Amino acid sequence: MSKHILLSFDIEEFDMPLEYHQLIPEKEQMTVGKIGLEALIPLLQKYTLPTTLFTTANFALHYAADIKALAYDHEIASHTFFHSRFEEKHLRQSKETLEHITGKPVTGLRMPRMRKVAMKEVIQAGYSYDSSINPTWLPGRYNNFNLPRTVYKDEDMIRIPASVSPLIRLPLFWLGFKNYPYKLFLKLCLQTLYKDGYVCLYFHPWEFTNISNYKLPGYTKKPDDVVLLTRLERLINDLSAKGNFTTIHDFLKIKNFIK
Repeated sequence: MSKHILLSFDIEEFDMPLEYHQLIPEKEQMTVGKIGLEALIPLLQKYTLPTTLFTTANFALHYAADIKALAYDHEIASHTFFHSRFEEKHLRQSKETLEHITGKPVTGLRMPRMRKVAMKEVIQAGYSYDSSINPTWLPGRYNNFNLPRTVYKDEDMIRIPASVSPLIRLPLFWLGFKNYPYKLFLKLCLQTLYKDGYVCLYFHPWEFTNISNYKLPGYTKKPDDVVLLTRLERLINDLSAKGNFTTIHDFLKIKNFIK
């Protein structure tokens, strides 16, 4: 049975400084996000990796040509309309905006910061799957130890959580990638891949540019820029030998979760 690596990126405004009471103009938020995306794209092109790009409509409207070009090789999914504010109407509005820009269906949703959202609203907005669950405990954010680790159905919506390791549920997401020793992160990814048949990872393009001057906790910043990009390339090479890179939509289709 083939194994699948679901590599995803949240394409968004770099608004993290706002969480730490540091003002950052919207133009700068966009610029940092765009610089990070430009650093990331050559790596994805080098390995011809199909990924899932959860994109805010706000970012896509600023860089429509770039998002449309990325849609040729990658799945564009919704990250709602804005990263820092949300209304339920944004679910449908972001989907329609991204579909207009890319000319392709948008079937997936990931809420910014994995915030809770009513599945009935996601269904009504026309999505096929949701990836807004990190089934672990993250202090100050959420405690989702009660939720399934792998794909499940919630009120008729397919939900695909971000991967966590078996048993103790260490999160395999961007902060883990920054802060675990590389060999440990890879080992946990492989354990999850063999246990679940897939691993679902997510990062942000702004991580792959220099964010050292922002007043953020060190564990959110370092490593960044070229050092982190080099680490990501190492991960891609190591995982490539163990499975196939697949978009989330295509994986769910292969597994008959969606049509």
